[in-house]
Amino acid sequence: MAKLKIRINPDPILRQKSKRVSIIDKSIQKLIDDMIETMQEAHGVGLAAVQIGVPLRIIVIQIPDDEAMALINPEIIDRKGERNVIEGCLSIPGYQAEITRSELIKAKAKDRKGKLVRIKATDLLAQCLEHEIDHLNGILYIDYLKDTDQLIKTDQELL
Repeated sequence: MAKLKIRINPDPILRQKSKRVSIIDKSIQKLIDDMIETMQEAHGVGLAAVQIGVPLRIIVIQIPDDEAMALINPEIIDRKGERNVIEGCLSIPGYQAEITRSELIKAKAKDRKGKLVRIKATDLLAQCLEHEIDHLNGILYIDYLKDTDQLIKTDQELL
């Protein structure tokens, strides 16, 4: 496994729409392992492949006290409600902001073995799914802000 370089905004790759994965082979398995290691070492809860310069529709998420999960070609199929959350991003270190996310998310994807999975999520998992799937579509959480004055400086630094 290898810790990979996380791309920082305004790197143009972060604005690319990621491509669907058609075959889950050894290279995809290695990419997933490297993404999980990179996310963990950066103390993140989610990472999209595009954040490490690979524009494929793969995300990894690890909610505290849970196992890391990999989702291939994830898509949101339903959203309900709204809530305000404080959000940050490994590609925008040192800042966070309050944005609106859904209360409930229903999503589908393939797991790393190629099995179709359906996820019903609330709280942090729902927020992570929306955030990481946004990355796959070239959207950053700062795109939801009216202006950059809404950003809050933090002590977060990329490791």
